[in-house]
Amino acid sequence: MNKQEIDALIRLLDDNDSEVFDHIQLKLINYGKEVIPILENAWSSSLDAMMQERIEAIIHKIQFEDLQHQLHVWSHSGSQELIKGALLIARYQYPDLEEEVIQKQLDRMRKDAWLEMNDRLTALEQINVLNKIFFDIHGFGGNTTNYHAPQNSFINVVMETRKGNPLMLSILYLEIARSAGIPVYGVNLPEHFILCYKDELNDPVAIDDHSRILFYINPFSRGDVFQRKEIDSFLAQLKIRQESSYYEPCTNKEMIQRLIRNLMNSYYKLGFLDKVEELEKLMKATI
Repeated sequence: MNKQEIDALIRLLDDNDSEVFDHIQLKLINYGKEVIPILENAWSSSLDAMMQERIEAIIHKIQFEDLQHQLHVWSHSGSQELIKGALLIARYQYPDLEEEVIQKQLDRMRKDAWLEMNDRLTALEQINVLNKIFFDIHGFGGNTTNYHAPQNSFINVVMETRKGNPLMLSILYLEIARSAGIPVYGVNLPEHFILCYKDELNDPVAIDDHSRILFYINPFSRGDVFQRKEIDSFLAQLKIRQESSYYEPCTNKEMIQRLIRNLMNSYYKLGFLDKVEELEKLMKATI
């Protein structure tokens, strides 16, 4: 980086000519994340409210463009690690979140699940153990008071408050289950997100083979177990036609895309249309 040029550009950020400002802003954005600490120092030393506001906007644009890139790379990688995807979405609102803190919290939960599991447990017994660890020991539960709040979709906030929406609770529950070797998958049910337990012990098959699904799990209702017929009833109440995707496992990418849609809906209800537009761009980055 050319420190002298950056300092000169920052000093011109209070220029009233919009064309000049647009040119300066573009040049600073092109420096990428490395320029952020310099911008932050300039913000701290400035007493000009307009200058601070413009610096904040530039920092946000740099962080957002970097997030778009990272999400695109994640979406088109082979692994598409679920927790990594959830962390990227959380960085939209919390760009400085510390991933290590969240991973350490998850490690404690993974360890608790691993210590309690053994080969003698039935599928239902495994879920009972997971429910005890997730809901009783670690205290997670559905946020019924502020169901549509954006915070319910950010993994760092849910890890802190222990309250979330069906999808985020499912993501965390699923992560703990998979770490213990339990074949649990997400199911993209309309108006509600659930999980399924799939029998893969004897003859593993593709995850879209619904015939091997033993039962479904509702993390928003403390891990209640239910069968396919209850999904039938749920869809009938909503007057939604049955689709195979409402009963079968979905991919990690589909879960993260739904996480983005949940946030778009939350911010739309709050009137933050600028955030809705940005989230639409993040959605495009996953396609």
